[in-house]
Amino acid sequence: MRAALFTFVYYLLSVFYVLASVPFLILPGHTPVRAIIRSYTRAMNLNLRLVAGIRKEVRGKDKVPEGAFVLASKHQSWGDGYLVYPEVDNLSFVTGDHLEKFPLVGGILRKLGAIVIDTCGGGERKAASLREGMERAKQDGRRILIYPEGHLAPVDFHFRYKPGVWHMAQAMQAPVVPVATNIGLYWQQQDKKKNPGTAIIEFLDPIPWDLPKDEFLTRLTVAIEQRTAELVAEGRGTPVKRATLIPDPPKGMEAKPTPENPAAYAKA
Repeated sequence: MRAALFTFVYYLLSVFYVLASVPFLILPGHTPVRAIIRSYTRAMNLNLRLVAGIRKEVRGKDKVPEGAFVLASKHQSWGDGYLVYPEVDNLSFVTGDHLEKFPLVGGILRKLGAIVIDTCGGGERKAASLREGMERAKQDGRRILIYPEGHLAPVDFHFRYKPGVWHMAQAMQAPVVPVATNIGLYWQQQDKKKNPGTAIIEFLDPIPWDLPKDEFLTRLTVAIEQRTAELVAEGRGTPVKRATLIPDPPKGMEAKPTPENPAAYAKA
């Protein structure tokens, strides 16, 4: 019952706020749409707390620097973006240009300053569109959210961290702020089931952009995975358990590891 009611409110809020954005898509400026979407994520936080019983606790906000930076977050759930977005001003994200075929969604993305990647122009054009987007983000002082694993990770597991986050930091010449979370204990991946509890998001010490790629990725992986494991243990009230590295699932699939088969997956 709790999950069904949450899902109903989830879609009700989503439709309402998208429609509320429509009149502002044709007007100059981005402030109204950004304010509406920020209000939407706060409303979703309220839905999580009042309907799903999932409270939010934010730690480490004092570690968030001024100006532009890349936010590299653990991605355990569809819900972690809703937790992070209202906590960081001028936050945007990276997405493929396939979403622009939907008029309302494409318009909202542009107003939010999303970095839209040319996915049809080949590797060189894709890299160029990312580089151009990063340069604009730096000029605007924007913060860019990315999930460096590239997939929703089950609790106690992680994927290989991809080098895209390093390339983004290089293009912006801006630090990377790691984010750890344990929301997967309460809303796992795309599951409909919700478990009451306190979901924690924690901003960690920024990592310099000018490190060699391998050193950077090692530091980022260790920082996020170690702290995430500690937050998961805190939520469970158990000793810290180191996350297990698992292979990426095929496209359109979701990791569903078991003790017998850590590489197991199912349709997302």
